[in-house]
Amino acid sequence: MAEGPVSYLLNKLSSLLENELQACSNIQQEVIHVRDELNRIKAFLRTADSLTEQDHEVRVWVEQIRDNAYCIEDILDELNLISVQDADQYTHQGLLSKVSGNLRSMKARYRIVCEFKRISSRMKSICEVTKRLRHKFNQSGYCDIDQNVSYEHRGDAELAESADVVGVDEPKRQLVAWLTGGSMDREVVPIVGMGGLGKTTLAKQVYHDPAVKKNFQCRVQVTLSPSLHTEELLKDMLKQISRQVRKPTPRKTADTSNRDWLKMMIKSMLLNKRYLILLDDIWHVDKWDAVKYAFPNDKCGSRLMLTTRNIDVASASCLDFGGKVYELQPLSEEESWKLFCRKTFDGDDYSCPAQLEEISKFIMRKCEGLPLPIMAISGVLASRDTRKVGEWDLVRRCLRAEIEGDDRLRKINKVLSLSYDDLPYYLKSCFLYMSVFPEGHVIKRMRLIRLWVAEGFVEAKEGRTLEEAANDYLNELLNRSLLQVVKRATDGRVKLCRIHHLLQQIAIGKAKDQNFTARVDEETDSGSLSPVTARRLSIHGKFNPSGKILSCSRLRSLFTSGMDKQSAKAAVLCAPKLLTVLDMQAVPLRKFPVHVIDMYSLRYLSFRCSEVRSVPSSIGNLQNLETLDLKHTYVTELPVQIVKLQRLRHLLVYRYETRSFSQTKYGFKTLADVGRLQSLQKLCYIDAADERSSIILRGIGKLTQLRRLCIVRLKKEDGVHLCLSIAKLTNLCALSLYSLEKDEVLDLHDLASPPPSLQRVYLKGRLLALPHWIPGLSSLLKLHLRQCRLKDDPLLSLQNLPNLAHLELQEVCDWNVLRFHAKGFKKLKYLGLDEFPQLRSIHIEDGALPYLIRLTIQRCKLLQEVPWGVEHLTMIKLLEFFDVHDELVRKLKLEDQSEDYRRVAHVQEVRYGSSTDGSWEVKSLERISASSSHSREGESRSDLPPHCK
Repeated sequence: MAEGPVSYLLNKLSSLLENELQACSNIQQEVIHVRDELNRIKAFLRTADSLTEQDHEVRVWVEQIRDNAYCIEDILDELNLISVQDADQYTHQGLLSKVSGNLRSMKARYRIVCEFKRISSRMKSICEVTKRLRHKFNQSGYCDIDQNVSYEHRGDAELAESADVVGVDEPKRQLVAWLTGGSMDREVVPIVGMGGLGKTTLAKQVYHDPAVKKNFQCRVQVTLSPSLHTEELLKDMLKQISRQVRKPTPRKTADTSNRDWLKMMIKSMLLNKRYLILLDDIWHVDKWDAVKYAFPNDKCGSRLMLTTRNIDVASASCLDFGGKVYELQPLSEEESWKLFCRKTFDGDDYSCPAQLEEISKFIMRKCEGLPLPIMAISGVLASRDTRKVGEWDLVRRCLRAEIEGDDRLRKINKVLSLSYDDLPYYLKSCFLYMSVFPEGHVIKRMRLIRLWVAEGFVEAKEGRTLEEAANDYLNELLNRSLLQVVKRATDGRVKLCRIHHLLQQIAIGKAKDQNFTARVDEETDSGSLSPVTARRLSIHGKFNPSGKILSCSRLRSLFTSGMDKQSAKAAVLCAPKLLTVLDMQAVPLRKFPVHVIDMYSLRYLSFRCSEVRSVPSSIGNLQNLETLDLKHTYVTELPVQIVKLQRLRHLLVYRYETRSFSQTKYGFKTLADVGRLQSLQKLCYIDAADERSSIILRGIGKLTQLRRLCIVRLKKEDGVHLCLSIAKLTNLCALSLYSLEKDEVLDLHDLASPPPSLQRVYLKGRLLALPHWIPGLSSLLKLHLRQCRLKDDPLLSLQNLPNLAHLELQEVCDWNVLRFHAKGFKKLKYLGLDEFPQLRSIHIEDGALPYLIRLTIQRCKLLQEVPWGVEHLTMIKLLEFFDVHDELVRKLKLEDQSEDYRRVAHVQEVRYGSSTDGSWEVKSLERISASSSHSREGESRSDLPPHCK
């Protein structure tokens, strides 16, 4: 995969030629030559990348291109470092030091020029090979199969059908019902899921079901392999249809390549017939578009069933024909175990020998419910002697090596790798990036996006920020089933994601082969380690990194996790100065490492969840820095030199402490001229309790690129300046404002025109009245109002917000009776009510809150009954009561004897609980939910240091 590095390098070369050519005029012609050659090569790389597994010469050529791209990038980085150091010494050093420094700089520049010319010469010989390979491909027709090199190994359906299937009964029942019932209009039923999940197996089980056979006059199944031309697909379909309807295939069919004629013939043969078409394994929307007009809609109840890894294909087909998407889920732990035992131990569902149970269950957890790897691995283990525990344990310890080494297991990689092979080049780098994270790690969306941007993976799009473009990349990987959503916010945003263990193993293997990432952990033999030649190094566990590992100048990104204090210090001390990304989350560092200040190329710096307490004034040296993440550290003040970081896009300096129901946020004291940071998109959290607060707040109005602004400890007199600044932030999407004290007034009434794109508003503090501009925010998705103590009921003003999905109210009004009127809050999905000591009754009229999924009520001590009208909430899944009247909990437990219990009988889960000294006890009504214990959102996380919880 060389197209990514080449594209990134071309951007650097263009920038060099436009802005810094005078610094390297002696190699101007060489730079232009290399840029032009790379531009010519880039167009050919996409084809060559897909053929590296089949043609050794191509593989060597791609590796040479990638290696040269990295070498040129290294030279440019060194040149930039010399320029920065020259400027620094000119400003701060004496005459003698300047002369000495200039001599060193001249020598370094001369060496760089010589190296660049040597690489330029090497590029000329590579280009000669390029011409020969192009001719070879044109002669052999390789370019026609660039998307099909691994497809022959797909084999998941064949492998799955060779054993008894498990876990298909419920999906099959649902799909049969969709196919045989419902509207008489033509509809489509797409089955979506990642590779190896058993989509084809399930589809064929449904296709051959007796009820389905009986229901349709004509049934056709075709597989859309990437190499199969649309004409061949249509011919195959036409032949199958003609056999079933007993009409001869037109003679013209064998010779024609006219798609329109073929589609017309198919349509005429299917007219006035109830048909079922199974289109297996559609990868792209254009494949669907190429065939969809062949299927008539003559109100006969016809159906099309698709299988795809791409949710975009499923959505497009449903948009065209109508229908429902079926998202196939992995097998449960019980189903996985049943399938494994059935295949491994002579067909017995639960006969795993006791000495092998722990090993077997570990292997099953790595499969994460995918039938394909479960059956492949169990098929291999079935031939192992169950008395030789050591052989089984070897598979557990070396699972990835076993998969790569065994022909039967290698099919797993080949099937799953198809999704990677199908990616465009700009997404391949993003996918390989998943190799830097610990196995099983849950990843925050914004962390991933900021890292991709810092690495240079994201291409600029007109009218969109790089972060917005990166978010599109993430959505595309999710839609292609290469990443999984772990958690969504109630307004629909992805908050957490992860990658399946086996897909991550593929990413790790490919990243290692391409020098993309190197990984080091506690099991690595430190004595056998050589300097890292990869661009990225990921260190996990209490491993002490030596200078031997980190000394290579090629290293550009360093990630650490689970390190002790000494290891963390050693990692920073040994890291090369040309790093662009340094991500050291949750390391027990107390001091900001001084060595970092010399890393002039840094674009991303994170000490999140560390114990760092201050930032040195020399932070101003890092003038390429885009992200400074000091969330959950003890930093409370930034030096004035921070304004030198003109490229800074994300400034995160805050922590919060959660105890029982309360959460306290701590920000940082900023400088008066914060408005100079013109590139800022996210600023969290400014501490406004400063005598210069009026100057600071006025300066915020200059930050016109801001998307998120968070300010704590505001005073009433800050309101005028704050509102004037907010009105200027036309790109603002999220606003968090917190008053100095509980009784301090939060004055926001002078905001004449709020930002039009404002989607999330969090207000904590006393409000004399609900700000007049909030009910007019048509784009508002999420609203938190805390400790506002309003005199008038705000619900009447808020209930008509057209897109509000999440509403939390704490100590907002002195309600005795809280009423939700019919047709109010039409889009609301989550409602939280907290700390209403006078509240005795809640009434929900029929037609109110029609899409509410979750309702949480807490610290309402006088509330003794379930909300009236909760039975009207047909979409509700979770109902929570915390620290309410004991009588209400008692009623819920009385089952049929309680009217309150009968009111919530349709709710999937009801939780109740109480807090004592900040510790939570949360339970569920087991009669309503099979789950009896759940952790609450916002509780402490055991994997973080105490001050991060």
